[in-house]
Amino acid sequence: MFLNCHSYHSLRYGTISIKELVKQAVHFNIKTLALTDINTITGIYDFYKLCQDHNIKPIVGVEIRLQDELYYICLAKNQKSIAEVNRLLTAYNCEDIEIPKANPDFTDTFVIYPLENIPEKLADHEFIGIRQNQLNLLIKPELKQFIHKMVILHPVTFNTTEEYELHKIVRAIDYNTLISKLTEADYCKDNEMFTDKKELLAQFYHEPQIIENTKYIVNSCHFDFDFSTPKNKKHFTDSKENDSKLLKKLAYQGLSKRYSDDNLQAKARVDKELGVIDQLNFCAYFLITWDIIQYSNRMGFMHVGRGSGANSIVSYCIGITDICPLELDLYFERFLNLNRKTPPDFDIDWSWQTRDIILEYIFDKYGKNHVAFCGTNVEFKYRSIFREVGKVFGLPKDELDILATKPIQKHDSNSVSRQVHYYGKLLEKFPNQRSMHSCGILISEEPITNYSALEMPPKGFPIVQFDMYTAEEIGLEKFDILSQRGLGTIDDTVKLIKEKRGIDIDIRDTTLSKDEARCNEFLSSGKTIGCFYIESPAMRGLLRRLKCDNYKVLVAASSIIRPGVAQSGMMREYIFRHNHPTRFEYFHEVFEKELGETYGIMVYQEDVIKIALHFGGLSAPDGDVLRRAMSGKGRSLSALQKVKDNFFESCKNLGHPEQLSMEVYRQIESFAGYSFCKAHSASYAVESYQSLYLKVYYPIEFMVSAINNGGGFYRTEVYIHEARMSGAFIHNPCVNLSQYQTTVYGSDVYLGFMHIERLEARLAQLIPEERTQNGEYTSLENFVKRIPIGIETLQILIFIGAFRFTGKQKHELLIESRFLLGTHKVPFRHLTLLEEPQKDYQLPSIERNKFEDAFDEIEILGFPVSFSPFDLLQIRYRGSVLVKDLLKFHKHQVKMLAYLISRKHVPTKKGTMYFGTWIDADGEYFDTAHFPNCLEEYPFQGGGCYLLLGTVEVDFHFPTVTIHKMAKMPFIPDPRYSMDKDKSQEIQRSLREDVSMTFRKPYPQQHEIDLPRNKGMWK
Repeated sequence: MFLNCHSYHSLRYGTISIKELVKQAVHFNIKTLALTDINTITGIYDFYKLCQDHNIKPIVGVEIRLQDELYYICLAKNQKSIAEVNRLLTAYNCEDIEIPKANPDFTDTFVIYPLENIPEKLADHEFIGIRQNQLNLLIKPELKQFIHKMVILHPVTFNTTEEYELHKIVRAIDYNTLISKLTEADYCKDNEMFTDKKELLAQFYHEPQIIENTKYIVNSCHFDFDFSTPKNKKHFTDSKENDSKLLKKLAYQGLSKRYSDDNLQAKARVDKELGVIDQLNFCAYFLITWDIIQYSNRMGFMHVGRGSGANSIVSYCIGITDICPLELDLYFERFLNLNRKTPPDFDIDWSWQTRDIILEYIFDKYGKNHVAFCGTNVEFKYRSIFREVGKVFGLPKDELDILATKPIQKHDSNSVSRQVHYYGKLLEKFPNQRSMHSCGILISEEPITNYSALEMPPKGFPIVQFDMYTAEEIGLEKFDILSQRGLGTIDDTVKLIKEKRGIDIDIRDTTLSKDEARCNEFLSSGKTIGCFYIESPAMRGLLRRLKCDNYKVLVAASSIIRPGVAQSGMMREYIFRHNHPTRFEYFHEVFEKELGETYGIMVYQEDVIKIALHFGGLSAPDGDVLRRAMSGKGRSLSALQKVKDNFFESCKNLGHPEQLSMEVYRQIESFAGYSFCKAHSASYAVESYQSLYLKVYYPIEFMVSAINNGGGFYRTEVYIHEARMSGAFIHNPCVNLSQYQTTVYGSDVYLGFMHIERLEARLAQLIPEERTQNGEYTSLENFVKRIPIGIETLQILIFIGAFRFTGKQKHELLIESRFLLGTHKVPFRHLTLLEEPQKDYQLPSIERNKFEDAFDEIEILGFPVSFSPFDLLQIRYRGSVLVKDLLKFHKHQVKMLAYLISRKHVPTKKGTMYFGTWIDADGEYFDTAHFPNCLEEYPFQGGGCYLLLGTVEVDFHFPTVTIHKMAKMPFIPDPRYSMDKDKSQEIQRSLREDVSMTFRKPYPQQHEIDLPRNKGMWK
């Protein structure tokens, strides 16, 4: 009888989760239940499973609304029906085809109209819904004639009276208005909650036809869904047999290229994998991925195949990945095995510049009716909850800012704040809007609208209405098509070297870069700024602590930096064991046998599974639950708890000491959602080496490409500094030499117009385009005639020195610009055949302070180019110690003068501490630690130069300065404002710093774990 139930997937309308909806139905002993969320099927698959678990007949459908007007409710007679409704919604969402207000073109769907929207003609499958409080209206002749087509309509939107208030709040959020300004038409009726079925039927006792009609619909709806059958595209060719033949042919062709003809181990591995792939019907998945890669190669794009797919020698042979699984002893079963309940997916990276071209190919090749992105639910978050709820209660902006940015303890305790807290708590985990999964693509055999309506987010690629977990549950496996800036940097560097030096580099040939001697030297000393994944302060510190000088250690380092290993305290233990391999004993002989390569420490996801199976005695299915948890894919806490119980029970039966079992599981648990599989680390390590190779041998071109690809961990200024340290001469933008992006001529690097924030992108691109078409600009007047520019923008270009080719001083050019443009923007003027001679102005020469340009640069670019920040200080003192000597001062106090690059907030049990990264006057990097007690008295005061007093702590070859005192050093007064004291100090306050934060739990300290290094201690 409940044919119109809303869950919270009716965004900003429903207030009940799917789980709670079914729970309430069980409570009221309801045996048939319909889910009809507004314009979406997001929840129907979870709903279907939960209903079946509780012996409830599920009916699925959709409530169609436009501009909050209820058109009708659609109920599925069968699975074809859902496809009908999905196509209707998809046409509207993606093609702007209007949804008919009545008589939609359905054949397998029941349609129920509200009394407010009765069409002129009703088809056999169309009915009218009547609520219990509308029964008295049947006295009207115009309604009485429809009784034979009426059904009971009792919507469900909330559970309790407090949820009714929550419903009003989310409606007010949706309307962006005060809750007090809502009208009755804006929210649902106050009786839209579950009620006793017998009481509901009693209301319709005098209208038996309505009851019978309702029962007819209930009995006629049969939505049966097969979750076990794969829904992906079945074949790449025309049949499974031909897919298998093609994959085998490609694998053998690749085998002969990747390995020598007599490599029997590789051949045996290929044959073994092909057998498993074929048995699991995964040939098409491999071939589709191969096809995408082939298109990428034809286009000259660079890609990286990473993740667990790199465990496969077949994927290596056919070019999906570039990781040899034999070299690193990667086992295929981590990717695909006969015991896995869910198939895996490939993770493929492209440059952020080319990814959309790859996506367009996939949509065109496999058909827009069969391809879509996964969706994702964006939930109400802590800050947005308080801001949104506070807004509907009418709180002013300053109070909203306090609610959104400060901890609850610091909020006012007035009645409105208490209400905001109360209802905000109820909103936690509510979906707020649907969005696009960052990379997951679905390619289906049947039209994808058989499973979901599609929506069109601003990105321009359609999405399904459910997330990756639901996609996986119903049998749709995603292809992960990702993008990153690191690949863009590598690709652009190779092209730039070819363009500027005429040198061809096959960067895909990993023998060029992997374990190359000079690269390893840079690696072990942490000279990796700009290099993919290994440039952050933490990673550079780890590389130095490990003296990382080879590929295999880098693979391990790529994983132990992850929060999972670090959180368990085993990152520190790994560093110790790597540096002192004879000063520890393995926890247990299983650790020595299975994890000898990593000193008995679980570094990769595979290690966790090995220990769980071989030490803990867990079953393969339990190992798979752990794998999913570590991959961030597991949603079942109960399943994890069962694994934990099984682990301790098995350890007890195996006779392991309880203390050791507890320690091992503590380490296992820390991996959940925060660890890499070995193949993934290896893929990252290869890309890190590729970028490092280019940095080592072509540093200027590499740093220019890093700048043009938006850098990485640091701001542009840092990469410009790196280019300078590599021998480049850095020049400000010039209208005759600069491009939109930064460019290089030999050792001369000209910053691109893109770095001038106040210059419109259109103009920044037009200036070099016009120059390419019609020659260099000969003067300021010539430039103004060719480029439609306003006086303020022209003056920005003058201040940054873009017209220095004229040989005129800035003040001359500024006066000339006034003569040329006045205060108005002139229309674009094409050059005439006979140009008038340029007017010559005689202006007095003005003595300029040599530092004025640097202050112009800071104002326009955000950093100085003509001088270093140290040159602008009032003091000439450069500290008592430079970075090159820090290792000599272990446990000694030093005084250093340094320029702030970045700082990271890290939680500790005693408050927030910071880690800082700086450069000294020589331009070399070093790191600092700032504890909460020091920060209270000596806080950071923004970007700039600081005088630091601290103690050097050398931890496994890596020096850190623990700061006791620090003070920001003042710049000289801005010479451009020598008559205005306040203004002359203003510009240094705009100096930038890179600030990052982490909200993870504090990493445990050594004394908090105190792991015994003698296995006898575990007895």
